[in-house]
Amino acid sequence: MRRLGLDFTFTVAVPAAGLAAGERARYWGSWQRPLRLTERACLLSHLDLWRRIARGASPVLVLEDDALLAEGVAQVLAGIETLSGVDHVSLETRGRRKLVARAPMMRAGEVRLRRLYQDRSGAAAYVLFPSGARRLIGAVERRAGLSDAVICATRGLTSYQVDPAMAIQLDQCEGLGIEPPLQTVSAIDREPRAKRKTFAQTRRRIAAQLCMLVRRVAVLGRAESRLIQPSAAFGCGFQTPEWPCPTEAQNRWLAAVQS
Repeated sequence: MRRLGLDFTFTVAVPAAGLAAGERARYWGSWQRPLRLTERACLLSHLDLWRRIARGASPVLVLEDDALLAEGVAQVLAGIETLSGVDHVSLETRGRRKLVARAPMMRAGEVRLRRLYQDRSGAAAYVLFPSGARRLIGAVERRAGLSDAVICATRGLTSYQVDPAMAIQLDQCEGLGIEPPLQTVSAIDREPRAKRKTFAQTRRRIAAQLCMLVRRVAVLGRAESRLIQPSAAFGCGFQTPEWPCPTEAQNRWLAAVQS
């Protein structure tokens, strides 16, 4: 992190071992399928950070502990910090198509910032503004969900996507031909799937899919389904973005890394 020019703070994640399976059953059953204890703990960990961000006045870079950042990310963050009217910016890609604006809002060298209308997964690396944190908190107070699903589904959240992506998760390295700096195993993947979903959860799943369809129709003509590629900085031939180099302003960034 320091090599990339970023100050950071480690935040201890909420442990799944401290959660009881039957605790707040109605709330935890309010998503589209039963949530594993590790998934609940992940949401609570992000929620803790969202509350801190909501109390502040500056955007924050949130990283999970298996996020890998590209060279040049500090300059990209410095550019994002100057934006207004933004709630959330995704830095990552997971090999799934995203619904983004055809025309980028900002361009700096090889890096573009596109309006993000619909994401499908990914909460490992994102910038959250206080306004966005408040929206996410409001959404979680009403209904549980996977942390990335909450971000993707929250109405009114003004999101953008960095293209090419300046972050990937370590489990994506092998498929991209990138040598991972270390081997990791997801705690969520180690936990067996919860029981079968209820009728109400199935109904919510269908409703969520319909909402995504409506959103796609609403942005026809100005949006496209795009596979966001990872930055060439993960390999070779990367041109450093031309956004201003971080100085004192960059030191206000907090990289909250879950451990």
